[in-house]
Amino acid sequence: MTTPYRTLDDRTLVAPQITLDSLAGFADAGVVIVISHRPDDEEPGQPSANEMAAAAEAAGMRFVHAPVTGLPDATAVTATAKVLADLAPEDRVLMFCRSGTRSTVTWALAMRALDRAAPDELREAAANAGYDLSRLPL
Repeated sequence: MTTPYRTLDDRTLVAPQITLDSLAGFADAGVVIVISHRPDDEEPGQPSANEMAAAAEAAGMRFVHAPVTGLPDATAVTATAKVLADLAPEDRVLMFCRSGTRSTVTWALAMRALDRAAPDELREAAANAGYDLSRLPL
C-alpha cells in the first residue's frame, strides 16, 4: 500500500483520499469494506464514488459511499454503524475522506451509536491516530 493510513482500532483504518491503484494493497491487508465519506466533486481530480466502487469491487471489497460535509448526518453515521456492526472479527474496514478527519468523526459517532466504546476511549484512539476529537460531543 502506498497510500498512508492510520489505525483507529484493530479493525478500522482511516486515510486521506486514497488512490484507485492502492485498493488492491488494502485488500491484501485484510480490508473487506471501503467507506468513502467524501462527496463527489469536492476537489478537482479526485476519483468519483462510482470509480472507487468499481476499483474496490475489482479488488474483492465492498464499497459504501456515505458522504459527509461538515459534521456527519444521521445517514452517514447509520451507514457506518451498520458496516461496523456487521464486520466479522477477522475483517478490516478502511474509511477515507479528504484528510481522514470526517471519517474519524463519523467512526466515533457510529461507535457511540453502537455503544462499543466510551467517549474518552474514542477520543484517545483518535488522538493516537493524529485526530483531535476533544471538542466533539460524544
